[in-house]
Amino acid sequence: MHGAVAVAAFREEARAWLASVASLRDTAEWGTGDDSVAVFESWTAEEENEHTERIRAWERLRYDSGWGALSWPASFGGRGLPAHYEHAYRTEEAAFDVPRRTEIFPVTQNLVAPAIRIWGTAEQQERWIRPMLRTDVLACQLFSETEAGSDLAAVRTRAVRDGDSWVLNGHKVWTSGARVSSWGVAVCRTDPAASKHAGITVFLVPMDAPGVTVRPIRFMNGEHHFNEVFLDNVFVPDDRVVGEIGQGWKQVTSELALERSGPERYMTTFPLFTELMRRLGGTPDTRAAEAAGKLAARMWSLRRMSLAIAITLDPGPDSEQGTPKATVDLATEAALVKDMGTFFEREIIDAARLLATVEPAPDAADLFERYLADTIVCAPVSTIRGGTTQVLRNLIARKLLGPLK
Repeated sequence: MHGAVAVAAFREEARAWLASVASLRDTAEWGTGDDSVAVFESWTAEEENEHTERIRAWERLRYDSGWGALSWPASFGGRGLPAHYEHAYRTEEAAFDVPRRTEIFPVTQNLVAPAIRIWGTAEQQERWIRPMLRTDVLACQLFSETEAGSDLAAVRTRAVRDGDSWVLNGHKVWTSGARVSSWGVAVCRTDPAASKHAGITVFLVPMDAPGVTVRPIRFMNGEHHFNEVFLDNVFVPDDRVVGEIGQGWKQVTSELALERSGPERYMTTFPLFTELMRRLGGTPDTRAAEAAGKLAARMWSLRRMSLAIAITLDPGPDSEQGTPKATVDLATEAALVKDMGTFFEREIIDAARLLATVEPAPDAADLFERYLADTIVCAPVSTIRGGTTQVLRNLIARKLLGPLK
């Protein structure tokens, strides 16, 4: 039984386990410890390694205790629960002072591992899925290029066959977590004569292979979160091809559907919302109450939309033996979630500026003022990452209105 009663019992069980291994967040001051106020972390290599290991230790504890990989089959160390149980667990976990996952962790666990489950061989699944779910292995996405960001079908990185291997040459940008990743999932063109959406193949590339170079991309304030990755004559054997040669576009679109519709696409500024509600108190004025209600309703709608996509792509063990629906095309639905999520995150910032009597400044003594300043500076990034607003709206319009005459 996976109804409302079962979910409620599950949440109670999760809450009890979390209480046994962590303390509630409200016992500490907002913004302290792992509740960082940075929208995009900017660390030195040493700091990034240190934080990654702390998060990794927590993820391993979850996995080993039966609270990781909840929707995965037991054969991968999971519990075989429907996808919405993952959301229920994350809701409970948010109340506890545990390490906040940086982007490389959901990329590995929620995007790369499912892609290998859908498209990979039995040997690839055996080799990589459990280590990725437990975060013994981390994997980044080598997707975007300087002229192939939202339009990934325009990739120019080449993969040329050389005996029983491939030689990769190209340049990838906007890669999160490249410095701490063991593997990269590279989208490459293997047949330049094929049509734009054909002739694309996906490879698993060891990030320490000869010819792989990772360089930081600096923000305008000098900080670093994203990386560019150069592939210069990188040899990759045939057994690291994921899926069919030349059929990689199907894999890319299914992975993008999960990426664009995940909670990371509408929850970036949520800590700002929760602190704003705390500061407004239990009896806000009419204007504040109306703004808070609208934001809460929009967030609930986005959550339901995100959950619907996740359940459709991976309906759980009670549907078709739990086999993920790799052939389902939810690109338009995912684009809608991403576009609405971008707008929602900006609404939170606007509400904070309107309702809170603070002055945002990056060097303010008040942590809320510093966080608000950081979200204002980083807000344009949301319109770009995961697909630019303009490109996604074109995609939505074509699907809803049909091709222009």
